[in-house]
Amino acid sequence: MEKVRIGLGQLNTRDNIENSFKQIEEQTAECSQKGAQLVVFPEMSTYLSETSTMETAQKIKGEIISRFKELAVKYDIYIHNGSFVEKSEISGKSYNTSVLINPEGKIEAVYKKIHLFDIEINEELSYRESDRYERGNSVVNVSTDIGDFGFSICYDLRFPELYRKLAFQGVKLIFVPAAFTMHTGKDHWESLLRARAIENQVYIVAPNQIGEHPDNKFCYGNSMIVDPWGKVIARASDKVGTIVADIDWDYLEDVRKKLPSLKNSIDLQNM
Repeated sequence: MEKVRIGLGQLNTRDNIENSFKQIEEQTAECSQKGAQLVVFPEMSTYLSETSTMETAQKIKGEIISRFKELAVKYDIYIHNGSFVEKSEISGKSYNTSVLINPEGKIEAVYKKIHLFDIEINEELSYRESDRYERGNSVVNVSTDIGDFGFSICYDLRFPELYRKLAFQGVKLIFVPAAFTMHTGKDHWESLLRARAIENQVYIVAPNQIGEHPDNKFCYGNSMIVDPWGKVIARASDKVGTIVADIDWDYLEDVRKKLPSLKNSIDLQNM
């Protein structure tokens, strides 16, 4: 398959799972009507609040992922849920987990966020994901009928070694579902996305949350798709909504052929 059409849903997820799913289904339907074969949502697509986060945690076999499976079957489309709070047996914490579901409603891949967002910008602005989440310990890629995909979530974007490893594992597109904050997003979001695309000659698909959320959290939006040359080929407007773009695998191979930086890469571990 030479091209794949991908849709992104840009959300303003809050603390009501039912309302979130209404928005998610509307955006899935809209992307499907535009010919998308895969739709991707942001990090924490169904619930985004510091309050009651652990109380909303579910197993992968729970209602949240079951409803995504139903949507995939209904619209005959691949769905990447962005991420959700997956219940863990460890220390009463949870995982920040992505799930890719195929049009038959079967799970193709599961990824648990590796890098946890522990920062302190100032006394008023700090985040400590490690207080509530366990980090994942596996780099995840999957080969499907429509492409070879790699997984990451939000803060992972700042760790290029993850993306290089995925590139060497053969992926041609990497997901970056996010709830990237306004404070860091305005300066770093696009630069980091384009850098990861250029370095690894892959498509980067990055749906982001937008606007104000509970607990005084503001997200930057600007969901985008970046091609292997680092060009932004689709960007969401400054509101909740969708974007759709075609992924051209032949173009990717042409970029890698003309500028073979992956082949020219040298293992520096023992130097």
